Amino acid sequence: MNDTRIRPRDRDAIIQSLRAGVVPRSGQQHVQVGRAREVESLLRDLDSVADGGSTARFVIGEYGSGKTFFLNLIRAAALKKRLVTMHADLAPDRRLHATGGQARSLYAELARNTSTSAKPDGGALAGIVERFVSQALTTAREQGVSPENVIRQRMAELSELVGGYDFGTVVEAYWRGHDTGNEQLKIDAVRWLRGEFTTKTEARAALGVRTIVDDANFYDQLKLLSRFVRMAGYSGLLVCLDEMVNLYKLTSSQARSANYEQILRIVNDSLQGVSTHIGFLFGGTPEFLMDTRRGLYSYEALQSRLAENAFATNGLVDHSGPVLRLTNLTQEDFYILLTKLRHVHASGDPQQYLVPEEALHAFMHHCSQNIGDAYFRTPRTTIREFLNLLSVLENNAAQPWEPLVGGVRFEVETNPDLEPLEPAAQDESRVDDELATFRL
Repeated sequence: MNDTRIRPRDRDAIIQSLRAGVVPRSGQQHVQVGRAREVESLLRDLDSVADGGSTARFVIGEYGSGKTFFLNLIRAAALKKRLVTMHADLAPDRRLHATGGQARSLYAELARNTSTSAKPDGGALAGIVERFVSQALTTAREQGVSPENVIRQRMAELSELVGGYDFGTVVEAYWRGHDTGNEQLKIDAVRWLRGEFTTKTEARAALGVRTIVDDANFYDQLKLLSRFVRMAGYSGLLVCLDEMVNLYKLTSSQARSANYEQILRIVNDSLQGVSTHIGFLFGGTPEFLMDTRRGLYSYEALQSRLAENAFATNGLVDHSGPVLRLTNLTQEDFYILLTKLRHVHASGDPQQYLVPEEALHAFMHHCSQNIGDAYFRTPRTTIREFLNLLSVLENNAAQPWEPLVGGVRFEVETNPDLEPLEPAAQDESRVDDELATFRL
């Protein structure tokens, strides 16, 4: 095991997150195991985005198998490659397509969670605009022209895109605020870029623009941002959308179809090279992808584009397609994971390990006896219980580990996202389908 010490703050953040059953915001590299080929495949995607390409990938895995952890790992890698990242979880009030503000709400959440290598925990959008303005000032001095002319000339490059003119006007407004010391103007410009204006009247009064980020231009705004971050000196934009199962759970078939159509637009732009310097990662369960009644496969155009390689069977894999299935961890992977968790808990000091190697084997045997191979295939619960075990030993120095291992209790983890899909919800969906047919 690596003898590198781990900072107490990083150690505590990792341990507390995993004990709570959530993914650490940082330090994933300390506990990453397996899936090297999947990571390598997405790293190539990041290089493609930085080189001017576009990509759309669906990271599919069972509930509790580590999708969110995997997405966070790729986001951390993207930051190291000087990409800007945005991430959000879909929810009932956050969707890709809507008419009641849910798509704008998703965009606003993405904007709040905008990160750069200098600001990895979000809130980086204002800094990106400031960086763009600073670079424009430098260019203006070198060329002996006014900064306003430089900014206007660069913003003209966006005019070919939907919404590009108003986007440029807002950035120019930020510059005016910067130049005149008008902090409110700068704040209003960033608010517009974050999608925080809810009425066009308010935006026009504050910034002189006639549009706002709304449900209709959600995707167009992301494409504008991907171009803008390049102008600010970054390599591109990576958008991570997790909990896509919330679209699968929509009871209205029309609402699902509208959202799937938005996904199709993103996939088509990626496959055809229409968009540049932007990548999308969608995290979802197998039901979200393959259910032919409610999932992506219920939308025929998506099913044809996301169909998996027919030759990738009997242990053969293909990591180059739009769907990336996360392979389950093996027993060997899980053993390595336990050694890493023990190492992190000891702050990277082997002298501080609380349990010997035989305790790890005993813990795995106990897990296997209780819940079978689920303990390493969907390891969220077993990770939490192992860290709870270490915590008890840490706080009770005289306590031997042997009786504690035998007392750990487990339950097979079930997917709560599927609970609403009871007959009542399915009946409601059937009624929606019948109404839609009747209207036709």
